[in-house]
Amino acid sequence: MNKITDPAQFGRVAVVMGGSSAEREVSLDSGRNVLAALQARGIDAHAIDGIPALLDALRAGHFARVFNILHGQHGGGEDGVLQGALESLNVPYTGSGVLGSALSMDKTRSKRVWQSLGLPTPKFVALPRGADVYAAAKQVGFPLIVKPACEGSSVGVTRVFAEKDLDAAVVLAEKYPGDLLMETLIEGDELTVAILGRQVLPSIHIVPKAAFYDYNAKYVAEDTQYICPGLEGVAGEELRALSLVAFDALGCAGWGRVDVMRDQAGRNWLLEVNTAPGMTSHSLVPKAAAVAGIDYQELCWRVLETSIREGA
Repeated sequence: MNKITDPAQFGRVAVVMGGSSAEREVSLDSGRNVLAALQARGIDAHAIDGIPALLDALRAGHFARVFNILHGQHGGGEDGVLQGALESLNVPYTGSGVLGSALSMDKTRSKRVWQSLGLPTPKFVALPRGADVYAAAKQVGFPLIVKPACEGSSVGVTRVFAEKDLDAAVVLAEKYPGDLLMETLIEGDELTVAILGRQVLPSIHIVPKAAFYDYNAKYVAEDTQYICPGLEGVAGEELRALSLVAFDALGCAGWGRVDVMRDQAGRNWLLEVNTAPGMTSHSLVPKAAAVAGIDYQELCWRVLETSIREGA
């Protein structure tokens, strides 16, 4: 990663947040924190809400680069659409490019890539709308998870332990755009590994008070425990190495977060990659960075450095 020492080298920075995805409120919270941190480090950073306003400002020549903290798809900044627009305008931006963003947002295709490389991911069935969910459940077996294939922040996700609960899970997941995904529920520890440049940060073991780390546990509840490092020693090194391989396999770059389940036999199972992770007070990347000796302002600076591509 290119090291920048003078904030003026970044030029005028647009921190794009909010947008129109299902994760708008979380993005606004993340964005306010990032904006304050960048400004505290002397960077000429300004808030922009959503992609249309950002593109207008860029075409008018108002900004030199973009810190993307939009979350999700369809007006969020994680599905490759924003990245394609910025590439076409030749404007540098943080995080993954078009391919890494689009592929990571689609959990089904992410899992197919990992499968093809022999990387561990829970057994799954893609569920186009109208598919026979009962037949899919027989393939996957209970307990299982039903979720939208292209949403983040545990939006629309249900843990299903019996056939009688399948219909309600599908109704919830179908409230969101796109196809669904059904996968085996791995019972064990939920872990996440943040990547910053080529540095793999310490893992975090997430221990929600409730049975499931859902949207409420992520962003609202104050009783979720975060143990960092989540795994140490050889097991921790193996998890971090797997996370980097999974991140690279999807064409991701810059920074991101890999979510993993570790079953009771100690095997790691890849769930998904987030290419613009949350940066709120509850968020996981800042927690891992702090354990690695990187404070929030420095973290934001280093994420912004990912917009300066080698050879660009």
